[in-house]
Amino acid sequence: MGAAAGAGAMSLSSLALPFVLAAVSGIMCNGTEVCIGSAGIPGTPGAHGLPGRDGRDGVKGDPGPPGPMGPPGGMPGLPGRDGLVGAPGAPGEHGDKGEPGERGPPGLPAYLDEELQIDLHELRHQAQQLMGVLHLQGSLLAVGEKVFSTSGKSANFDAIRETCARAGGGIAVPRSSEENAAIASLVKKYNIYAYLGLVEGQAPGDFHYLDGAPVNFTSWYPGEPRGRGKEKCVEMYTDGMWNDKNCLQYRLAICEF
Repeated sequence: MGAAAGAGAMSLSSLALPFVLAAVSGIMCNGTEVCIGSAGIPGTPGAHGLPGRDGRDGVKGDPGPPGPMGPPGGMPGLPGRDGLVGAPGAPGEHGDKGEPGERGPPGLPAYLDEELQIDLHELRHQAQQLMGVLHLQGSLLAVGEKVFSTSGKSANFDAIRETCARAGGGIAVPRSSEENAAIASLVKKYNIYAYLGLVEGQAPGDFHYLDGAPVNFTSWYPGEPRGRGKEKCVEMYTDGMWNDKNCLQYRLAICEF
């Protein structure tokens, strides 16, 4: 009996121990050993851990509003290059007519104005050429400052000389290869030899212009002249070559102006 009493006492003591501990620690437990206690004293904070890795970039945000204008900069830069020229503008309106200027000093008399006299001489020369050509009413050719013209009619030397003088010119005579070719073209056109403004002097074979000047251009046919003083005039063939001839033949009348 004493053993049984001892065993019962131990059993009671083992059941009472949790309640004693609970009472001591202020923890209340239910029958299923779920205990609710009061908060204890906070422990000492632990040391900081290592920093974590950078996260991924976030979505780009909207642009912010523009900032205020900054202060003006330093010295201005160099000017730029000129641009292209623009199209011309429309012409403006005519301005009012100005007041007449002061009267200038009197000019030189016409006979003392050398430039004016040259112009008048040229005009008279051109008018004379025109009147001569109109008088002949035929073909004409201009070579340099000369005009050669023919009516297509034939006459002896003296009659041709008179006809050309009446028209204000003279018998055609070439003084260059260009003029010789021009006269030859008229001779060939009418197919009639033409007298030239040349005559033989006192010495046989010595020909000169009608004003007495020596000849500075010739186009003699081979072996010519050979009239030995009996053929005082000069005729032109259709090929432009010259031949001395007596002055009584009928030849094409060609005048020069």
